[in-house]
Amino acid sequence: MSNQQSAAIGMGHTILRRASLTPKARALTFEGQTWTCAELGDRVRRLTTILHDLGVSKGDRVGYIGLNHPVFLELLYACGCIGAVFVPLNFRLTGPEVRFIVNDADIKLMFADDMLRPLIDSEKDNLNCTGYLTIESDADSWMSLAPLMERALPSTLDQTVEADDIAFIMYTSGTTGLPKGAMLTHGNVFWNSINVCFGEDTMATTTLTCAPLFHIGGLNVTTLLSLAKGIEVVLLRSFDAAEVLSLIEEHKVGSMFGAPTMFLMMAQHENFATTDLSSVTALICGGAPVPVPLIKTYAERNVSFCQGYGLTETAPFASLLSSDLAMVKVGSAGKAPMFTEVQIVDGDNNPVAAGVHGEVCIKGPNVMKGYWNRPEATAEAIDELGWFHSGDIGYLDDEDFLYLCDRVKDMVITGGENVYPAEIESVLYAHPAILEVAVIGLPDDKWGEAVTAVAVLEDGASLDLEDLRAFSGESLARYKLPSELRIIDILPRNPAGKVQKFKLKEQFGA
Repeated sequence: MSNQQSAAIGMGHTILRRASLTPKARALTFEGQTWTCAELGDRVRRLTTILHDLGVSKGDRVGYIGLNHPVFLELLYACGCIGAVFVPLNFRLTGPEVRFIVNDADIKLMFADDMLRPLIDSEKDNLNCTGYLTIESDADSWMSLAPLMERALPSTLDQTVEADDIAFIMYTSGTTGLPKGAMLTHGNVFWNSINVCFGEDTMATTTLTCAPLFHIGGLNVTTLLSLAKGIEVVLLRSFDAAEVLSLIEEHKVGSMFGAPTMFLMMAQHENFATTDLSSVTALICGGAPVPVPLIKTYAERNVSFCQGYGLTETAPFASLLSSDLAMVKVGSAGKAPMFTEVQIVDGDNNPVAAGVHGEVCIKGPNVMKGYWNRPEATAEAIDELGWFHSGDIGYLDDEDFLYLCDRVKDMVITGGENVYPAEIESVLYAHPAILEVAVIGLPDDKWGEAVTAVAVLEDGASLDLEDLRAFSGESLARYKLPSELRIIDILPRNPAGKVQKFKLKEQFGA
């Protein structure tokens, strides 16, 4: 691909080109204020000037922590204009977790909304950042973005961006207890969008974004594609079932991405039956299969689900199931999109026949560049032929529809959040009452899975869930905390000494 072609798919170029093509079209609505494509482009140019004046250059990392906000998107695009790398952080993380990511990514400039500023302040002495900016107000030792935006002149900076240049780094919880930063390039984002455009057209009108933007699902399922296409994005700081239902009706929303838990909470809300959902083309769901009763509940309102499977590392779509097949291929994650391949392999990395279970592997231009500062982890995840090994177990039927069965990495998905047991176990083992512990996911009607600690206690010790959560809450984000506790005499192990978590799941009714 030539330099000119590479620059054309850069995220900064994309949003500024959109501003030129449809300047008067509505681009972004947030808390009652709407920006046109031209206005959004102007804000991106001004923020590009600010970053440049603060010494940010190509390849530098710029961080953001906070609830959903227009600045998140403006900053992502401004980084693209410079060739800098955007690093969004999960706002649910604790101080030590934030410290690790900020220093691992070597973030130069950190943005935080007002709510998260105290968290960053608590770690400032341990961070390598050279500057800090708040989004909406002034604070000692912090610069405030608002007055800077008013004074900044729109940038004319035209940095050449290659398709293989990193657009953003998203950190995923690591199976070894430390998160890994997936490096997603401008090309990855572009090809994910192309894959979606060649699939079912569910994004022709206004989309609603209420899933966290720091997650690949919230950012790159509908949001970035809609903005690139000149389709209005209605942005919420965070999910609230009543507000989502109200905004769907008010803005005649056509699409929305969410986890099954979110759609369940909407269906259970008292306003669900009276909300006008006639504008909705499809609800796009990821994180876990949509339960059949929930599909039927929405079908009664003439609303269908478009489901899919993906990971942060695949930007995210690895497969898509069109809404017309939701009840035909129940439980399936769909087929690989146009420019992506999916295969199932055995333990020797050989493709297996239809119906045979094995590891799900993905190949295509949407697959990440690798893990930041983790060449060994990258080599382990992406083989010499370019296949990304997901760690998920599944199979393809005789029509190449993908079905997921289990997770090699024992990951727990709770409320759409990925939780890795090894990270939690390393914290729980430090509790004085615990001799041994294993963390598993048990079925939960609301959250999909409940993070469950199965513990063997020291002689004479006692432990309750409240105490366990208080202890682990000092080191772990709230969504990672165990919501259930089981006490047993001994953990089941295989001859090699590995805990057999499948037996724990069977014992406790998974």
